[in-house]
Amino acid sequence: MTSPSTSRIPSLSSPAAQNPVSTRLYKVLSANFDDDATREALDTLAELYAPSTSARGAGHTVNGKGKEVKLDGDLDGDAEDENESLSTLKPNGLVAAAAVEESVPGDIAARARKNLRRDVENKLAESSRQFLSAFGEVDKQLDTLQEHIGLMRVRCDEAQTQLHETNEACKSLLDRAGSLREQRQGVAVRQSIIALFLSRFTLSAEEKEAITSRDVPVGSRFFAAMDKATKIRDDCRVLMTGDEGDTKAGIDILSATATHLEQAYDKIFRHCSFEFRQMGKDATSLDVPPALREAVRRLRQRPELLQEALQYLSQTRQATLLSAFMDALTRGGPGGLPRPIELHAHDPLRYVGDMLAWVHQAIAAERELLESLFGVRGDRRMVGAPREFSESEEEGWMGEMMDGAVKGLCGPLKVRVQQTVRSQESSITSYKIANLLGFYLSTMQRTIGREALLSRTLEELTELAYGVFNGAIEIQGRGLLRVPLDLDDTGVSPPLAILDHAQVLREMMVVYESSLFGNENEEELQAGFRDILDKMVDPALEMCLTGAEEKKRQRPAWDKAVFVLNTLAYLQTVLEPFAFTVEKRGVLQGLVDAKVLQLIEEHFKDVLSDSGLAEIARACEGRRANEPLSHVPAAEPAALQAALHRFSEWLSGEEVVHSPRLSLLTMQSLHTRVHQAALKRLAETYERVCEEVKKAENKYEAAATLLGSERPFGQVRLLWQIFGLQDEGGQYGG
Repeated sequence: MTSPSTSRIPSLSSPAAQNPVSTRLYKVLSANFDDDATREALDTLAELYAPSTSARGAGHTVNGKGKEVKLDGDLDGDAEDENESLSTLKPNGLVAAAAVEESVPGDIAARARKNLRRDVENKLAESSRQFLSAFGEVDKQLDTLQEHIGLMRVRCDEAQTQLHETNEACKSLLDRAGSLREQRQGVAVRQSIIALFLSRFTLSAEEKEAITSRDVPVGSRFFAAMDKATKIRDDCRVLMTGDEGDTKAGIDILSATATHLEQAYDKIFRHCSFEFRQMGKDATSLDVPPALREAVRRLRQRPELLQEALQYLSQTRQATLLSAFMDALTRGGPGGLPRPIELHAHDPLRYVGDMLAWVHQAIAAERELLESLFGVRGDRRMVGAPREFSESEEEGWMGEMMDGAVKGLCGPLKVRVQQTVRSQESSITSYKIANLLGFYLSTMQRTIGREALLSRTLEELTELAYGVFNGAIEIQGRGLLRVPLDLDDTGVSPPLAILDHAQVLREMMVVYESSLFGNENEEELQAGFRDILDKMVDPALEMCLTGAEEKKRQRPAWDKAVFVLNTLAYLQTVLEPFAFTVEKRGVLQGLVDAKVLQLIEEHFKDVLSDSGLAEIARACEGRRANEPLSHVPAAEPAALQAALHRFSEWLSGEEVVHSPRLSLLTMQSLHTRVHQAALKRLAETYERVCEEVKKAENKYEAAATLLGSERPFGQVRLLWQIFGLQDEGGQYGG
């Protein structure tokens, strides 16, 4: 397939057609119009020879600025006229002279090929003229600038000279400024030091306000300001202990902080006084705020102020407790429960106990309040254990405060207890009340001390109660002595009057034992009940011994010894369960032993008489010296034989193991003791009779046969076996 170029221009494909035109044409056709430079050149050329956009009249064209230009003369004139006319046109209007020929195709291209170099040169010449004109103006301006620069250089030289002169003149000023700068730095350092000093040794405005202003309450902010003032004083004292001694600044600081601290203590005093008045009015709510506890702790540095503030609390608490006590006596608790104490006035023990219990509870509440107020921790003692009072300042304050708070209760309590104690007729009731008062006296002394007014009041009431009780038992003892024994009563048991008297004593001992703390020694136990035992037991003993003696004289057949032993044994039984009666039981045991010996002697005589050995025993005892026993009438062989026979019969009776008289003893041990002692002496008497009969100087014929004819056949060992006795060596007698 042939290319269009070869088909259209066949003559160009032949190698013979190598003329300049074809060569030029080939060069043009082979040019690459995609190059940016080529395209820019073509755009410039198109702009330079752009055709007119509208038809105009003949002899008119448009210049590069869009102005219409009239063409004069013939278009076919000579080249110089054409060049002159074209030289007046703008670049885009160089070909405007040929506008009349635009209708001819290829005319613009032909003219462009013809006039391109000229038009370009004219364009360059025109541009050069414009540049020359512009640079001429620039040159004029540069000359002016050169003049100005020269003038400026002169002025700068003058300024430089003046600056040098000024520098020389200001050199001393700069040196002065440098020294002032150094001084300013030193002043700044000193200023910072002074600021730190003031911040540490002076109070800020807020801290002064916290101390002095009434609008700021006593709290953490106030205490912090007060702590800082105290620390300032301490630090200031440390600084003033140096070599320089006291300084005016230190004295001023101490004076200022002293004033602030006095104002702080005065504020604490007013705060505590107000709080104490408010807190003391409520008998139930006794909570102590932490701020008040801290205020009291700090106010202790001013004891006189604390004392005055605590007086308000003491007075308020005294009035409050007195009012509450009277309400408890007459009105009772809230809503009537608990019931008023005076409703139980008919029961003296409960009446007195309720009043003392209320007072003790109030004291316990006061103690707890004061411990919380002074920040004292409990000593963790056991309930009922004695409180160990330390010598600390807090204990002194609390003791004084508790004494003042309950001082108002002493009057009403004392009057009511005195009336109750003095109105009692029963000794046991009086003793219970006295013992109850003694218990609370010990409790109060262990709680608030012996010197407290309430302790002294209870001590007076306890003495009064014991005085009334002692008077009652003395009257009871005297009345017991006036009671005679019934002469018609043949019994040997203790009389009813002693039984009633011992029952009252038993109740007293039970009450006394229940009131013990458990840490008393033996001497304290006995001493606490010794007087009561003496006043209660001694009249009974006197009545027993004296009354028995009088009754014995009027009724000789009545057994006085057994009666006395039964009464003493009963009194021992009453006292025996209680350890603190050992001393009195010892006294009774001594009387019993004496009466037992007396009864043994009497019983031995009765047994000796009943056994038939009485006559022969008296013969052995009362015969003359060197007189044979067989010659004594009562000890003759026939009489001896009869006595031995009667003794043998007596050994076969019940009286050997049981005595009708001794069976009336209420204590079986006494029965056995007396009877065995009498039998022992009877055996010894029989042994002595046998020894006397066996002696040759007593001149008994067939003494062994005489003794062996009746039981126990002259064998003392057998008699001991019959009696069920043992000799002192633990063996039966031989």
